[in-house]
Amino acid sequence: MKHIKTFQGTISASDCDHNNHMNVMYYVGKFDQGTWELFSIIGLTSDYFKEQHRGMVALEQHITYTKEVVAGDIIYVESKINSISDKIIKFTHNMYLQTSKELVATTTIVGLHIDTVKRKGVPLPLLVDRF
Repeated sequence: MKHIKTFQGTISASDCDHNNHMNVMYYVGKFDQGTWELFSIIGLTSDYFKEQHRGMVALEQHITYTKEVVAGDIIYVESKINSISDKIIKFTHNMYLQTSKELVATTTIVGLHIDTVKRKGVPLPLLVDRF
């Protein structure tokens, strides 16, 4: 799968901490928004999760910060699925500054597809096999 844009937004002053740059929790939040967009693109939609009693949980997340982001900066996230196995999906989000296209942060996430009633891992649906 190629990289696809999964999030874009402007950094607000409330996203920033006492160092005047975006706080770690907001990087995670923006990556999380990209995650749900990525899942929707591959067919793991809100309706699917509700109707099938399925969900996703993060098993691992690794973040690298390469450039500070401040209030007023416009950022976007591009995402790519690295691998899909029976119950596990691994993907990467890259966050960039809109104006310069500079990479500001990267996260790699390993997620598990679960049955939300039994609270255990279950195979991913075939609809994601094409990726």
